[in-house]
Amino acid sequence: MPRVLSLKKEIWGLLERAPDLPTLYRELERFPPRKLVSPLIGAFCHREERVRWLAILALGPTVARIAREDLEAARVVIRRLMWMLNEESGGMAWGAPEALAESLYHHRGLAEEYTHILVSYLRPDGNMLEYPPAQRGVAWGIGRLAEKERPRLLEAEAPRYLAPFLSSPDEIVAGLSAWALANLAPFPEAPELVPRLSRLRESQQELYFFDGKEFVRLSVGELASQASERLKASSTPSS
Repeated sequence: MPRVLSLKKEIWGLLERAPDLPTLYRELERFPPRKLVSPLIGAFCHREERVRWLAILALGPTVARIAREDLEAARVVIRRLMWMLNEESGGMAWGAPEALAESLYHHRGLAEEYTHILVSYLRPDGNMLEYPPAQRGVAWGIGRLAEKERPRLLEAEAPRYLAPFLSSPDEIVAGLSAWALANLAPFPEAPELVPRLSRLRESQQELYFFDGKEFVRLSVGELASQASERLKASSTPSS
């Protein structure tokens, strides 16, 4: 037990002191990846928002390292994250959908297997999550995956199931859904969604998140305006 606590303290210290993501990734490569999983997941509940995000972003390449050694062991981590999103787990699911998406972002094989599960958390006929912070995580996760070469795994269903969340009473859910839809564009219905963003453009509700390049603090109104421009400009070439 003392060794486990010592490792957790060491990993959390790295998260708290990390000046940037590349440095954190290099530092964590010194550790066996399977040893990192529990301390990183534990840090999803850290008191500092930036540290929580760093833990999420560190878990992705960690799971990819595990998958390269033993794909089934990586699947076990994915299933652990999915269990955290299960009502029977009794957990709050903080960070779990984001970490699931980040793991898929970093490993194509896992993305092929589990992207449809991530999308199912938006589906009323699937595993739709009712808890707004979990919905925020799923929206961010889809937007994150859309930044990589995963669009074909998302384009068939993700826009259709994400679009209703633009009307969410939780403005952060709506804002992150707008950001994700903009990342998914172009898709056939993209320009039609622009009017639905009008109610969000005046929102001063702030959110802090990783936008794929850096940590940003933006208002929902700013996100909605940016998304409107991208969706308006997008068009699907006619066949």
